[in-house]
Amino acid sequence: MENKPVKKSNSNALAITLASVAIALSGTSAVFSYMSYEKASTPITFLSGSGVDGNSANFVEGSVADIVEKVSESVVSIVTSVKTTSFFGYSSESQAAGTGIIVTSDGYILTNKHVIDGATKISVVLDDGTTFTDVEVAAVDSLNDVAFLKVDGVSDLKAATLGDSKTISVGQQVIAIGNALGQYQNSVTSGIISGTGRSLTATDSTGSMSETLSDMIQTDAAINSGNSGGPLVNAAGEVIGINTATSSTAENMGFAIPISSVKGMLAQLIEKGEASRAYIGVYSVEITPELAKEYNLPVSAGAYLYSSSKYSAVISGSPAEKAGLKDKDIITAVNGVKIGSAGSLSSLIGEYKPGDIVQLTVIRDGKEIAVNVELGASK
Repeated sequence: MENKPVKKSNSNALAITLASVAIALSGTSAVFSYMSYEKASTPITFLSGSGVDGNSANFVEGSVADIVEKVSESVVSIVTSVKTTSFFGYSSESQAAGTGIIVTSDGYILTNKHVIDGATKISVVLDDGTTFTDVEVAAVDSLNDVAFLKVDGVSDLKAATLGDSKTISVGQQVIAIGNALGQYQNSVTSGIISGTGRSLTATDSTGSMSETLSDMIQTDAAINSGNSGGPLVNAAGEVIGINTATSSTAENMGFAIPISSVKGMLAQLIEKGEASRAYIGVYSVEITPELAKEYNLPVSAGAYLYSSSKYSAVISGSPAEKAGLKDKDIITAVNGVKIGSAGSLSSLIGEYKPGDIVQLTVIRDGKEIAVNVELGASK
């Protein structure tokens, strides 16, 4: 509950595919869909402390194949059983397959929430064909299309290296990898980051379910049925995003969830075996140069806490209220990381756990102040 639009603009519609999504791109609404998937504790590996940012790496001749070989062991197929009921009341069971990313050697796997939605049974198939049927849903992100699975009784899985999506840049080279059983098994596509900070409203193929996804990475690396839930990887072989949505009408337009936004939940799982998303409890709108001009704001990037007749910008009883945040405050940074180029407010908060104390840089009445907030757990 961190983002709320100030107002909607009239624009043309453009259809897309994962399931079906409306996206704001430079003032134009686009319809997208969740990737339709095919029918048919050890520490997390973060970046090394060397100070080298893998997002500065570039592909060289032969490097794509090397990166794919390095990462593929950490990319799994997720096979689900789903019960359906016909119009006449007859029940049947069907199977679907998506992709996931091994994020710890003792069995935590990251994927899209829509890949396991409605599943009565979940299996995980490794790159070498090894199959695990004792798989449970460990946690679900209340804000993003993200879920964590847990394979019990393992200790030697190959965990992917997670990079830093806060330092990605437009034009940066990337690879999308999938491993869904069926038509799109071992899917690899490459391209660049086409844009950052995209907001989507995604629906499933039936139009019966929808959710808003914020701060998405846009890429022209093909996102398809086989790599939904799989990794978007930089030229250093580090996971910087989770493949999630694609356009069904616009060419070369796919979307991934920034990896940094899920690190807080993963840290909780490793520590406690359960997780919920951290939150501060505000409604905000992302500041753009156009919005800054319209509302006479002193900055062109940040999160503007905005109340309306229907809701208060600061939720009653929330960590934000306890910390003294107010309507019309402008949050420009989280622990010194600026909102905007590095990510939205909700994505930056997603790197932390409930109970963590973060320092927000806030502009209030034209003055910059620091506000410490103890993060709560979303329900």
